[in-house]
Amino acid sequence: MVDFEIPTEQWAQVIEQTGTTTYKKIPVRQPGPDEVLINIKYSGVCHTDLHALNGDWPLERKTPVIGGHEGAGVVVAKGEYVTDIELGDYAGIKWLHSSCLACSFCIQSLEPLCDHAQLSGYTVDGSFQQYAVAKAAHVARIPKQCDLAAVAPILCAGLTVYKGLKVSGVQPGGSVAIVGAGGGLGNLAIQYAKAMGMNPIAIDGGADKGQACMDLGASTYIDFTTSRNIVADVKAATSEGRGPHAVLLLAASDRPFQQAIQYVRSNGTIVCIGMPAGGNYQVPVFDAVVRCINVKGSYVGNRQDTAEAIDFFVQGSVKAPFKVAKLEELQSVFDMMKANKIVGRYVLKVSD
Repeated sequence: MVDFEIPTEQWAQVIEQTGTTTYKKIPVRQPGPDEVLINIKYSGVCHTDLHALNGDWPLERKTPVIGGHEGAGVVVAKGEYVTDIELGDYAGIKWLHSSCLACSFCIQSLEPLCDHAQLSGYTVDGSFQQYAVAKAAHVARIPKQCDLAAVAPILCAGLTVYKGLKVSGVQPGGSVAIVGAGGGLGNLAIQYAKAMGMNPIAIDGGADKGQACMDLGASTYIDFTTSRNIVADVKAATSEGRGPHAVLLLAASDRPFQQAIQYVRSNGTIVCIGMPAGGNYQVPVFDAVVRCINVKGSYVGNRQDTAEAIDFFVQGSVKAPFKVAKLEELQSVFDMMKANKIVGRYVLKVSD
C-alpha cells in the first residue's frame, strides 16, 4: 500500500458570493468512513459551473461552495468502510456526488433522480480544489493508462451526451442532429454518435466551430448565424429529407428547443440536455400527437453509464478537444465562456 503525504492546507477556487470566484487557501478535509480523498490533478470546466457561479438555476446552492465536477486524480486516503478502491488508484469526481442507494430510483439504477442526491460543486464542494472528498460508491473508476487531463471532460460532458444518445433510441445508421455541437458537450456528442453507428448532423454558429465539428466526424455542419432556414437545412441533410431520427439539444438558449419540433422526423425523439436559465419549452400538441414526437429530458448517467462512457475513451473512440489553464485562471475561463468564445473545453491543472 502506498502512503501519501497530505498537506493541511490547499489551494481552491471558492464561490463566496454570486458572480465571482476567489482563489484562496483552505484546509484539507479528511475522508469519512465511506469516503475517499482524491488529489485532483485536472478538472474540466463545464457550463454548469457557470450556472453555479451565477446562481441562476431554480436549485438551492451551497454558499460558500467550491465548484467543479469533472475532477480526475489519485486516491490518497480512504475511510475504513472503503474496500473496493486502493490508495494510488485513479478516480474521478462527477456531478452526482452521492445518493441514498436505497430508494425506488436508486435500486433501479436511476440514482440521479434520488430525492437525497448531492451534487458536486453545487450542493457539496467539488473539484476546483487540490484535495477533494468524495463518496466512494459514486466516484468514477479510471483505468491507470488514462491521461488524467484528457479523461476529465468525460466525467460530465462525455457521460451526459453518451446517456442522451442512449435514451434517444437511435439505431445504427440513423441520424441525430446535435444542437450546440461546437461546445464541449457537442464535440464529444459527435464522437459518441459516430462510435455508436449514428450519423451526426452538427448545428452551431461560426466557421471555427464548423471546422472543428467536421474534423471530429460530423456529416454536415449547419451554421445558424448564416443559415436562412435552419429547418429546411437540417431536413436536407437527412435521408429522404424527412429530418433526423433524434435531436440532442445542448444549447444554452431556448430558441433551438422551439425549432427542433419543426425538423425532427415523425416518430423521432427530442432529447433535452441543455438547461438555459429561465428557459421554457413549448411543444405544439397537434404535432406531438399526429407525428408521434417523443420529447425526453436526459440528466447525467448512472454508475454503469459512467463505466461505459469511459470505456469508449479507453478504446480511443472519443477524445475531448481541450485546452489547459491553471486553477488560478478559472475566472478568465468563465469570462470566455460567457462570451461564447470557447471551442471544445478548458481543463484546469489543479495539482502537479
